[in-house]
Order: sequence, then structure tokens, then C-alpha cells
Amino acid sequence: MSDDLCRLTARETVARLKAGDITPLDAIDAAMARIEAVDGRVNALPTLVPERARDRARRLMERAPAERGLLAGLPVAIKDLNPVAGVRTTYGSPIYADHVPDESDVAVLRIEAAGGVVLAKSNTPEFGAGGQTFNEVFGATRNPWNTSLTCAGSSGGAAVALATGQVWLAHGSDLGGSLRTPGAFCSVVGLRPSPGRVPRGPSNSGFNYLSVNGPMARNVADAALFLDVMAGLDPRDPLSWPAPSVPYREAVAAPARPRRIAFSADLGFMPVDPEVRDICARAMAHFEGMGVAVEDRAPDFSGAMEAFHTFRAVLFVTEHAERMKAHRDKFKPEIIWNYEKGLALTAADIAQAEAGRAALFQRMADFFQEFDLLACPTAAVPPYSLDQRYVDRIGDTVFDNYVDWMGLQCAVTVTSSPAISIPCGFTSDGRPVGLQLVARPRGEAELLQAAALFEQAAGLDSLLPIDPKDPAS
Repeated sequence: MSDDLCRLTARETVARLKAGDITPLDAIDAAMARIEAVDGRVNALPTLVPERARDRARRLMERAPAERGLLAGLPVAIKDLNPVAGVRTTYGSPIYADHVPDESDVAVLRIEAAGGVVLAKSNTPEFGAGGQTFNEVFGATRNPWNTSLTCAGSSGGAAVALATGQVWLAHGSDLGGSLRTPGAFCSVVGLRPSPGRVPRGPSNSGFNYLSVNGPMARNVADAALFLDVMAGLDPRDPLSWPAPSVPYREAVAAPARPRRIAFSADLGFMPVDPEVRDICARAMAHFEGMGVAVEDRAPDFSGAMEAFHTFRAVLFVTEHAERMKAHRDKFKPEIIWNYEKGLALTAADIAQAEAGRAALFQRMADFFQEFDLLACPTAAVPPYSLDQRYVDRIGDTVFDNYVDWMGLQCAVTVTSSPAISIPCGFTSDGRPVGLQLVARPRGEAELLQAAALFEQAAGLDSLLPIDPKDPAS
């Protein structure tokens, strides 16, 4: 029964919780049994808090099932970048290896207020830096489709926990693809909302538009449910804005078909693995079969990566200046590189990035007057070796840093548009590939509706959850 319960969708499990067919304690027991059965092979959830979860569940059970919030006692995982009161929170860094915060992050408070029960912290690279989930505190997280491969990052533990059925919903965050790339690499759904859609903080970078919190799930409707939980105005976040009048879960339940979608295999600037290009291009036939017009077009992304690098470097100085003074020797080299890049910036560099971002935003606004959505591969490559820190080459293009291989994701980040990664196929050797859909700013409802229609046509969500697979002998 426990394993059967873990194979239900989040919505099905919440419905059973609200009906009183099962209790939150039953859901915790089922999740813990699944974690014990599979996590030793993938290392997705290194920090477990079952007793804290059971205490929370018992307090929820003092209310009637219908009064327990949108999640009704459903166990969830929180990324190890977000503090949870009384729970070891390491940020994937040896600096915080034994850190236990007194207060929870704003996003965590919203999840718990909606009846979510924190059961685990999911693994992440150090301070979320990089598209590969490994750190010196907990080690590496493995891709469940092939345990010799990476699950990407930085929400890698979240994606793997979902794909293997350890939790029904997982919180994540995204700066340069950290919800989307693990979604693609693990064949789950990762949604990057518009800045301010999900409140954050408190932090030193409250006005930062690059980093957002968001939902991960095994299917689009579950992601919509979790976004309803997370979204809304919070006075502690200066960028946050109210939840929509029509909940996202209701919008997805009756999805409207987009009229016109632009597809680009490379966004006009990015080298992309040929097999990934082909899989994503073929996947657009699902939209064409619905009567959606699909055209080979893309906005002009000139200057997007330059602006991204500048704003990212500023953010690293803002967030890490004090830590760097005291603990520089404990940071991984990629973070030191990003930090030093920030210190070297001039006012002219930052002004140029601001102007470039503003120009790109206007080009995107014009583009969305013509198209409902933009589609492209989520990641330029399929999952790669667990032993490789980052992708340093695609075809004839060589990258001299750990960020540029994620150009398809980073460039979209700069636009402030919401974006979602949905499973769209597998390479010939079984590695998952994701399709990235991008909507106009604050267009999460339209984005989720289109993703739901695609998911229904593709049917890949029915493959989950899976047991971890070792590489073919």
C-alpha cells in the first residue's frame, strides 16, 4: 500500500487526504518507506526530519480534513538553500555544515501554512552555484534514469526525489536554470515563475530579479497546485504581488489552446547537441496536431548572456562578501571566480547590462504581441557524466566557465518571463530531454495551460515514478 500511495499524483493524494481515506501520518510513512528503499542509490534527500513532520501532521489532524489547507498534510521536500526552522540547513556548504536556523524562509512558511509537511531537505550544489548537484557536505546526487549521470542543478535533489517517488511535490529555486535543467535531466516538470510571483527572503538581495522560488512536480497539474500554494503577496518581499483571481489549478483543469508558438532550436546563439535539437523539433508536432501554428522564429537575444553574467556577478558579491572575508578557503573555485568577476565590474559595466536588459525586455514584449509562446530545448545537452563538474564543450564551441553551457536557460532568465521545462523525449541511449516553454511576464496561467496540453499529447508523465537505473553493463 505504501508504494502504491507514492505512485499517485500529488492531486490524487491530496484528494485522499481531504476525504479522510488516509491521514498525513499515512503519507509520511509511505514517503519514508520509499525514501529508505531508493534514496541510498541516488542521494536526493540527505536530511530527513520525520519526527518534526509527524508532529506537524498530528497538529493538522486536530482540524477537519477540509480545513487543513490546499495540501492537507502532504509531505514535501524543501531545497537545502532555504532555511527551515529547527532543521539542519547547509546551503551545500562546509561553512554551514552544522547550521540549524531558528526561522524559516518566507516560501517555507507559505507552504506550511497551506498544509504542506516538510519531510526532507533536498540536495543542492554549494550555495546553488552550478548545473551539477554535488557538494562537500553530502556528495553528489545521481540521475535516476542512469545513476552514472548527473541530475543537473541546482534543484537536483528535488527533481530526483520526484522522479523516484520519494515525495509528491518539491520546492526549488532558479537563477540560471536551476528548476528547469534538473526538470529536463530527470523527466519531471520544473517551473520558473516570473520574479515576484513567489515571495522570497529575507535576504541581502531582496530586489534581485534573477533568482526565484518555484515548484517542481511529476506533472503539470501538480505543479499548478504547488504554485497556488507558493504564490502571493508578502510584505517582506519588495517584488511580490498578489495571487491571481483564478487559481492556476483551475486554469490548468480547463486549458485554452495557444494560437501561435515560435520554436527555435538554439535561440539564435547557442550551440545545441544535434539529437536534442531533433527531439525538441519533433516534439512540436504535438502542438501542430492540436491546430497550433508553429513557426521557426526567435526574439533577438543579443546581449542577454553578457547582462546575465554581470547581474549574476553583482549578486554573488551582494550575497557572499562577508562570508568570503571569513571563509574564502572553503568556497569552491567556481564561486570564487563569480565573486571576483563581480568585484572587477565598473559602473559602466552595470549600466550597460541594465540598458541591455531593458532593450531585451522591449524586444520580448514586441515578440509576444505576435506569438503566444516561445519554445526551445530546455538544455543544450542531455545528462552528462556524474564525474564532470560542468559542460566545457558542445561541438566546436569551448566554454571557459561553468555557466555558459546553460545559455538557453540563462538568456530566458534575463527577460523576466516565466518558463517551464516539460519532458519531451529521450535520446537513443535513454537520457531524458526537456522542452522549455516561455510566456510573457506574469503569464503563468497561459504557460501552464499550454504545458498541460502538451503533456496530455506526449504522455511521458505516465512513466513516473521510476526505480533508479544503473548504467547498462
